[in-house]
Amino acid sequence: MSRFFILLGGELVRTPRIDAQLEGSRIIAADAGIGHAAMLGVTPELWVGDFDSVPENLPESYAAIPRETFPAEKDNTDGELAIAAALKRGATSLVLAGAFGGPRADHAFLHLALALRLAEQGTPTVLTSGAQEGHPLLPGTTDFDYADGMLFSVLGFSELSGLTEQGAKWPLDNVEVAFGSSLTLSNEVRGSLRITLERGRALLLAHPYPLPEH
Repeated sequence: MSRFFILLGGELVRTPRIDAQLEGSRIIAADAGIGHAAMLGVTPELWVGDFDSVPENLPESYAAIPRETFPAEKDNTDGELAIAAALKRGATSLVLAGAFGGPRADHAFLHLALALRLAEQGTPTVLTSGAQEGHPLLPGTTDFDYADGMLFSVLGFSELSGLTEQGAKWPLDNVEVAFGSSLTLSNEVRGSLRITLERGRALLLAHPYPLPEH
């Protein structure tokens, strides 16, 4: 098994869950995502992108990181290119760090959709900002290790059939959820969270740590 930790350009805070996900992972930075490396105390094995948004005042040692450089006018985002590089190197699972927030809402949406596609293709993928985590929900049953009282939502990317939420303040039992419904927003863990989905595309958005104050 080979887990790759992809540094993206969105917001990222260091938490114990981030440290656990980093342990044993190989690391690739996507363009501005290199700015998170010093905060995490890591040096990526590869730095990918068009390098049009590189942060200032990076450690001099980062100049030695191998790079794959692409033109600014291209068909893929820097994040997609970093993911492709990880898959080429044998990634069997991915953590997309810095996948939420940042200046580009379109990139954040892409990361959500891309995580679903990767999971459907057989590559388990987690999205994280440190404070928030996203987990694609495939048909079947998934157990989560989140603490009692944690806020979570299920985001539907289609109509959902046979959705069951156990271990929740507001449990659901084999319900149908229309696309665009708010039924599955803002729930809380009560005990051990287990989610079952029979059909549809969805993502669990969890809040394991309070969002930092700005």
